[in-house]
Amino acid sequence: YTIPHMGILKFIFVFVISSNLFARPVSYPGGLTAMSASDDMKDSVYVHYSPTYKYSFGIEVISDKHFKNDYSYGRFTYLANRKNTIHSQRNLYLQAGISTSEIDDFFYGINGDWETRRVFTGFEYKKTNTVNETYSSKMVQLGFAPYLGDYGDLHTWIMVKLKKNSLNNSTSIFPFFKFFRNEAMIEFGYNKTDWDIHLMYRF
Repeated sequence: YTIPHMGILKFIFVFVISSNLFARPVSYPGGLTAMSASDDMKDSVYVHYSPTYKYSFGIEVISDKHFKNDYSYGRFTYLANRKNTIHSQRNLYLQAGISTSEIDDFFYGINGDWETRRVFTGFEYKKTNTVNETYSSKMVQLGFAPYLGDYGDLHTWIMVKLKKNSLNNSTSIFPFFKFFRNEAMIEFGYNKTDWDIHLMYRF
């Protein structure tokens, strides 16, 4: 059985959109990615390099709003599972990081997503250990694309994000918006008392 020519083109288009333009924690082989994020818990800048499409490593510099201190993590992410079909893609990642100054400060977790060109779902679970405290954070995202753009167009996603953090025993749900074009992306929403913002650019 051979896939029709248009089917192949559609598959390639969906794969490119899914693999390169979403906020993937692993990039294409040899890819360098810069990210900046800010929410009610911290501000951070994260740069990672992907030797292959299976894993990435990098440095994250954090200004912690809760503990009122600054620190850095050496981070590693591994693509544990990926499933591509003509209409969708599924990804599952394992992640870990260790403080560059304190061996007892580290985190580990899992995150994943499943999406079509119209629907997006994602989640993250992260466990963080510090010298003074151990806590967990959970996140779920659900969203849809109000229109289907072509490659190179500005793409838009309307999302809902649910976050829970055991550190301050908080749970929040709020609207979230994602815009991306080519190798640049911005996500933002307002979470009770502070903006939740994520910027990304792939080199």
